[in-house]
Amino acid sequence: MSLILDLSINVLKSICMRTGARYKASCIPISTHNGGQLLWSDEIWYLGIYVTAGFKFCCSLSHAKKTFFRTCNSIFGKTGRIASEETVVHLLKLKCLPCLLYGAEAIALNKSQLNSLRFAVNSVFRKLFDRKSHVTACECVEYLNCSVVELVNRRKMTFLIKLMNVQSTLSYLS
Repeated sequence: MSLILDLSINVLKSICMRTGARYKASCIPISTHNGGQLLWSDEIWYLGIYVTAGFKFCCSLSHAKKTFFRTCNSIFGKTGRIASEETVVHLLKLKCLPCLLYGAEAIALNKSQLNSLRFAVNSVFRKLFDRKSHVTACECVEYLNCSVVELVNRRKMTFLIKLMNVQSTLSYLS
């Protein structure tokens, strides 16, 4: 048995996912009036954020970390050891960290997710400064203002200030 929706849905661009207490329960296929069927998935991509099926709302950071490492490796590959560390850090801040932190201001990151992001940044700094010590990398990250927690908090604060300004503008107009 399949459920028929009387909506115009592009089955190539649409996907279904369950969240909540019964997220693991199997679902019947959903058919459109054209006869196409919507696929079920454990992960969806929406506005650049990967949302995963689960008991609670959760986002996957694995794609952001892959993009971050790919961008970092591209910079390391192009600059090699020719560019100064200051130049490479500037490029990392400008090009790589936004890939890693995209959308972080709009979602609630738990402690393990923040640690995962912190580990990714520390790994890149260990490679950049050719250090094996995790402690040294952490100190470099803090000194060069690349702390993930501080960057996420700063992005959240900016996001909330902009949101308040939009809401105050809307209330002024009405």
